[in-house]
Amino acid sequence: MNVVLAGYNVDREALDELRLSAPPRLDLTPETLSAAYARISRDARPVDELRRSARGEVEKARRSNQAIIFKMGHHSVAEHAVFNFDLMGLSRLAIEAVERFRLASFTEKSQRYITLGEDFVVPEEIVAAGMKQAFLGAVKAQNAFYHRLYRALRPRVFARHPEAAKDPKMNSLLEGWAKEDARYIVSLATEGQLGMTVNARNLELMIRRFAAHPLAEVRELNRRLHDLATQAAPSIVLFTAATSFDAETYGALAKAAGKARPAGKGIFAAGTAVPVRLTTATADGDDRILAALLHTVSGRPLSECLTTARKLPARRKRALFLTVFERMEFYDFPPREFEHADLTFELVLSASAFAQLKRHRMATLTVQDYDPSLGLTVPPSIEEAGAAEDFRAMAAKTEEAHDKLKRECGGAAAYVLTNAHRRRALLKLNLRELYHISRLREDGAAQWDIREIAAAMSRAARTAFPLAAMMLGGKDAYPALYEKAFGHLPKQMPPAKE
Repeated sequence: MNVVLAGYNVDREALDELRLSAPPRLDLTPETLSAAYARISRDARPVDELRRSARGEVEKARRSNQAIIFKMGHHSVAEHAVFNFDLMGLSRLAIEAVERFRLASFTEKSQRYITLGEDFVVPEEIVAAGMKQAFLGAVKAQNAFYHRLYRALRPRVFARHPEAAKDPKMNSLLEGWAKEDARYIVSLATEGQLGMTVNARNLELMIRRFAAHPLAEVRELNRRLHDLATQAAPSIVLFTAATSFDAETYGALAKAAGKARPAGKGIFAAGTAVPVRLTTATADGDDRILAALLHTVSGRPLSECLTTARKLPARRKRALFLTVFERMEFYDFPPREFEHADLTFELVLSASAFAQLKRHRMATLTVQDYDPSLGLTVPPSIEEAGAAEDFRAMAAKTEEAHDKLKRECGGAAAYVLTNAHRRRALLKLNLRELYHISRLREDGAAQWDIREIAAAMSRAARTAFPLAAMMLGGKDAYPALYEKAFGHLPKQMPPAKE
């Protein structure tokens, strides 16, 4: 066996310094890795030799990449090239578009821990429609109210947690709790920033989708990503033009369904805003997961395993599931066989909660536009502080501005809506992924809004799959869940290695 570290991410400024201190060279590009790995299937030389060859013949490597990707259609070789982007000054609305992509990594500026200033995006569409002043008036009023709310909420949070307030190290956390509730009144135009890591294949898809996006801000992001990527690696980011499929499909579907935007009554009646509703779940989910587990360990066909699972008495089924759970710690998730049971939820959730839900990308998440008719999510702390009436009054002014902007600017009006405004979403996921959401988002340290949604999903899942879902819960609840199932606490987490 021979394992070689072929490469790793290096800061671009370090590469620029290297270029300045060394003779000119072309091989400081991820394209050579793609070209070398593409040759593995048909070239008997060792991989490290293929890499040396590609670095020595960069132009040949680029031609090889283009032929393999464009002519042969083997886009997977582009996945070996990885990019890191600093994305700064994007609106919350544009960040939602970025984080729709599953196979990329994001770390985002948190509105929970950082006091917001007056930084927000003024959309090109709103300026072009002559509605800039109306937009600025609404957003500046929201931001001023945010600071008033924060000043009102901060002392209440400290008073509610007197022991933590005595510890200066806890002050940042307590202030964060006040900020996270105050931010419900700020707009989706608020600027954020994030670090993004993405391979070239998914970057190409991102650029192509952004080229067809209805928001000008996202189309501008497309241009900047395209220019930077093609300068660094022109041979592996190729299919970047907008397509009619991406640009026109949803609009055509809306018209065909008799509900062209802006939304009217059309052929659809108004629906009830139920926060969390389980719409479908795999029939006999417990039996199907148990059958999948038996299939893995028995060597028997699935049909026999399913028949066995269905015939087992309830206590025996429970005993088998407890065998699976017995060695789990709070940081473990059930085995992959739990992916054989699915659930679909319809959710009505705030923009604030959606910002956290969208990070769980190993699921299928589709959404409607933000809709003021679905009401507001008002943090309980704001109710307790006696500021709810003023909060709702500010939201009402926001909605008046939104209605005016929508008549003139269409979908760009959403920029003025707040983190408290809601949308409908469909979330389809397997039970194993729900365990991941539950552990993180039901935990006591999680933000209260997404915590309530995750808890409601877990309750519904336990009804659908009472055995397989019995250990759903936040990290802090895991010892109690374990003790209820086994009559004793789990083993302690092993100490970290020095």
